[in-house]
Amino acid sequence: MTGMQKLYLVVPLAPLFGAIAAGLCGWLLSRRAAHAITIAGMLVCLGSAIAVYMDVMAGHHFNGALYTWMVSGNAKFEIGFLIDPLSATMMIVVSFVSLMVHIYTIGYMADDPGYKRFFSYISLFTFSMLMLVMSNNFLQLFFGWEAVGLVSYLLIGFWYARPTAIYANLKAFLVNRVGDFGFLLGIALVLMYFGTLDYATVFANAKNVASNSIEIIPGWGWSLMTVICILLFIGAMGKSAQFPLHVWLPDSMEGPTPISALIHAATMVTAGIFMVARMSPLFELSDTALTFVMTIGAITAFFMALIATVQYDIKRVVAYSTLSQLGYMTMALGASAYSAAIFHLFTHAFFKAVLFLGAGSVIIAMHHEQDMRKMGGLRKYLPITYATMLIGALANAGLPPFAGFFSKDTIIEALHASPLAGAGFAYFLATAGVLVGGFYSFRLMFYAFHGKERFADPNDPDVKACDAERAAQLKAEQEAAKVAAAAKAALDAAKGPQDGHSHGAAEHADHASHAHDAHASHGAHDAHGAHHDSHAHGDHKPHESPWVVTLPLIALAVPSVCAGWIIGSFVFGDYFGKAIFVSEAHPAIATLKAQFHGVIGMMTHGLMSLPFWLAIIGAGTAYYIYIVRPDLPIQLRAKWGVVVTILMEKYGFDRFNDWFFAGGARLLGTGLWKGGDVVVIDGLLVNGSAQSVGLFSTIIRKLQSGYIYNYAFAMIFGILLLLSITLWSLIA
Repeated sequence: MTGMQKLYLVVPLAPLFGAIAAGLCGWLLSRRAAHAITIAGMLVCLGSAIAVYMDVMAGHHFNGALYTWMVSGNAKFEIGFLIDPLSATMMIVVSFVSLMVHIYTIGYMADDPGYKRFFSYISLFTFSMLMLVMSNNFLQLFFGWEAVGLVSYLLIGFWYARPTAIYANLKAFLVNRVGDFGFLLGIALVLMYFGTLDYATVFANAKNVASNSIEIIPGWGWSLMTVICILLFIGAMGKSAQFPLHVWLPDSMEGPTPISALIHAATMVTAGIFMVARMSPLFELSDTALTFVMTIGAITAFFMALIATVQYDIKRVVAYSTLSQLGYMTMALGASAYSAAIFHLFTHAFFKAVLFLGAGSVIIAMHHEQDMRKMGGLRKYLPITYATMLIGALANAGLPPFAGFFSKDTIIEALHASPLAGAGFAYFLATAGVLVGGFYSFRLMFYAFHGKERFADPNDPDVKACDAERAAQLKAEQEAAKVAAAAKAALDAAKGPQDGHSHGAAEHADHASHAHDAHASHGAHDAHGAHHDSHAHGDHKPHESPWVVTLPLIALAVPSVCAGWIIGSFVFGDYFGKAIFVSEAHPAIATLKAQFHGVIGMMTHGLMSLPFWLAIIGAGTAYYIYIVRPDLPIQLRAKWGVVVTILMEKYGFDRFNDWFFAGGARLLGTGLWKGGDVVVIDGLLVNGSAQSVGLFSTIIRKLQSGYIYNYAFAMIFGILLLLSITLWSLIA
């Protein structure tokens, strides 16, 4: 193993070491030691990733196995690395954003009792993501894929005593199981038809297999490559939260803000985008699969952006923005503009991390209040947070010269240049989404940082509306708890006394109700425990966050401004080399390359383009509604109540998830319990075998009378029976 190959190992193992130290040995470490070890691991990880990146840019690539896990026939199941420009870029993005999140966590989680546990989780999360992006085979890809999911569930449900966190965790688990099942089927088909899980071998033989067909329904043939690609993309729909498997992502806000930034900005949600780009040699062989990918991305980009316009929770606005931006990346993948998709992933990682971490800074300043109706006028109290979030909002809206402009504008133009079916539909929704994106980005800024200081006025209409909603929600939760407690008490009473206690069912019900009431309010806010502040803050004025919070904001704001300026080499140059394959039949990027005249020329052209003016109109509309006419939001919600309700209900997909996925899981579990456990295992195998033995014993016992003449008769009868059988065989 060469020195550089050893460095490849250092990149993922450094955060793994930190995770083990803070997790398994956390009881031996102080808080300071726990964050020092994990941050040191991330510094080593980032430094090593930078060294690897520079080596890759010098033309040194690597593709090889490190360990053979199993051999089955001709198929080898290996652990190995593929180090090329695509994986090296992802290593930089993941490690840099993760390092900033680690530093930020020192301030944000300072008072949390799970401090050391949280540092262990985020380091383990980083290790899992790095193993995913560095893999050279489908086996390791699936390992990283599932490991990222596992740790994300631990992080979403980090405050495991909160009912809302449990619900969000379960939703993320169930929805991603659907996507992962499709993903696993796709990998199984690859192994079945290619006989290997190695990327290089699969890609090299893809054209030979592309002509094969498969019958999912008898008599109805499908292109094998189309089926493989769609199944793999179903996995991406789960991990990258694409319609209709998007419902888990907004609820992941129940986790602490640092992990919201890590999941949304650079890791879990981008895993699917990276995977499709890596699989470009397969997707390029199926126009049907590309059209499917593009259509799903277009629906997600536009319709999730609309939901962001009615959200009041500052983190959920940013979460739905993430869904929309992921839709843009997915559309680019469908248009064969893989480099543009990865470029938007690259720029998005920085400005979306700024928005999430900035939102966390606001939440800290507002004593863990995250409803924007109770904010306003925060600009003068949080100047650094405001400046960095403004940069993030400008980049998110796609305005030049900020990073998001270059990547988003390229995607829209690529859709316009794509000859694939569905490109026109995607172009329309992508362009319309720019208007919506400009509106919700600046709605957040104007609502939270400008205008009246609503947090100091409990009589403000917005504050009153917020308090009324929370009171109604709390009352509904209490009533639901009482109903559940009464049902449990009735069930316990029907079963009779179980524990020997003297207190009755009514006391059980009362206890259950009080227990729920004590925790019901914890789910409404992103808090470190029970110290919410749902009332006006009075003399407790908001103030800027400590340097461990503001420093990552500044560090991430810099690339949010200038990261887009490298578009010439990143998208239109030979940056990715052979890491990404694009068929000559899909000329979108080639067309744009011929029209590209440098960064300045692109910005000049952008100032005259439709998307730019749509973004300006969206921002201007937000200014008029929330600054000039702050009375309008309440009036508009009353006038357009039906539309608002549809958006607040998220088009009914949460209800569909509860009915179909969660309900289906419960139905399956009940069936396995009653049919499998009770009937088959307990009924037939355990109780049935016991009954069979008892019946056999009863019969045998009757034959054992103890009288010699009975045994003699049995012996004589047996001898006669044997002689009869022998004679019959001789005669026959």
